[in-house]
Amino acid sequence: MSLNYTVQRSTRASQISMSIAAVVLIVLIAAPWWAGRAELRLMVEIFYYLALAQMWSLLAGYGGLVSVGQQAFVGLGGYLLFALAAFGGVHPIMALVLAGVLTALVAMPTALVAFRLQGAYFAIGTWVIAEVFRLGFAQISALGGGSGMSLPASIVKSIAASRAGREHLVYWVALGIAVGAIALVFFLLRSRWGLAMTAIRDSEPASESLGVETYRTKFIVYVVAAGMTGLVGALIFLQKLRISPDAAFSVQDWTALVIFIVVIGGIGTIEGPILGTIIFFILREIAADWGSWYLIVLGGIAVSVMLFAPKGIWGLISARYDIHLFPVGRRLIVNEEDRK
Repeated sequence: MSLNYTVQRSTRASQISMSIAAVVLIVLIAAPWWAGRAELRLMVEIFYYLALAQMWSLLAGYGGLVSVGQQAFVGLGGYLLFALAAFGGVHPIMALVLAGVLTALVAMPTALVAFRLQGAYFAIGTWVIAEVFRLGFAQISALGGGSGMSLPASIVKSIAASRAGREHLVYWVALGIAVGAIALVFFLLRSRWGLAMTAIRDSEPASESLGVETYRTKFIVYVVAAGMTGLVGALIFLQKLRISPDAAFSVQDWTALVIFIVVIGGIGTIEGPILGTIIFFILREIAADWGSWYLIVLGGIAVSVMLFAPKGIWGLISARYDIHLFPVGRRLIVNEEDRK
């Protein structure tokens, strides 16, 4: 008797899910022809929260970098968009892309400061950095100071000739960013960097003993997540057409809610943030009018999930049924065959 080994990446579930995802993507691309304005705005919001959740899950779930200051990059991306479009004469869509790139560049020296801290101190340090950004932008009178500014009408009209055209374009850009965030995480995790991040997640001391450059890997994850978060921030305020320091650097809107989404969905997975985003928006539609009880319900759900399902709802589903819709790892299949 001999053993025959095969290494498998995709599964039947993942193949089926990819087919379904392709159909869903086609339907979403055609949404401007079947959905109303309110539905389109809601879907844009869903898309950017999904992208933010994917980045935070990548950062904390694989890089081990639990940040509570990601609003720094959301606000930075938004302000860079306004500055490039209003004062640099850059088309808003191009300014959106440049805002993401510039945010990643700013994140590099920021990482050098934040990485001097460990554990809870790192989390607090990222929040302090975000507050420094908020207070700093509040002092820039050209950008409206503490009261903020609106995107000039001439720049808004340059996006598209009609209001419907602008809303459709923003919708497609948001859809592209959400799909791009998922694809970025997927292909990053399937690369050699993904193997390094998985090793760091499982055991940082063990990964270092095997030659994994933990500092460099974490640095890359931090910068990539920051750049993508800045891109999403630019999208958020391109849709809102107005920005202010308190709105741009809101820890509740851009970090606390994102952490909630990732925690209930499942940290360190691609499927978890998708499921968490769906659950969050369902809860919001049901309980948003409950006042303070809405936040109490969200907090209660988060605590319950952390106590009884530390890996999130998708973690329970995956463990129970062994389903992986986005196969980023490798599975060793052992086949026993009689050889005569």
